[in-house]
Amino acid sequence: QVQLVESGGDLVQAGGSLRLSCAASRVIFGIDRMGWYRQAPGKQRELVAFITRDLTTNYANSVKGRFTISRDNAKDTVYLQMNSLKPEDTAVYYCNVRNYQSVTYWGQGTQVTVSS
Repeated sequence: QVQLVESGGDLVQAGGSLRLSCAASRVIFGIDRMGWYRQAPGKQRELVAFITRDLTTNYANSVKGRFTISRDNAKDTVYLQMNSLKPEDTAVYYCNVRNYQSVTYWGQGTQVTVSS
């Protein structure tokens, strides 16, 4: 059974930084894309960033220049370094992994709260 173990969510003041991690295991057919989505109360889940196996990245406009996604292919782990955090970044952040058969898996979510 696929496991996605997330960590790093916390309460932080505006302007602060956090680093999220997500370690995947038992993903068959290999991991193609890894990414992060977020969902704020009363809003739809939205893409934050993703990174492909060849390290091509894509970011939501709202986080460009502040967030950096990276991955360690040897550890099947994806990271999200979040700097200059704003109150509007407050959300539950979900790890998302897609294998080469286009099957998608989700983590359980980690809460990020940014106080003003």
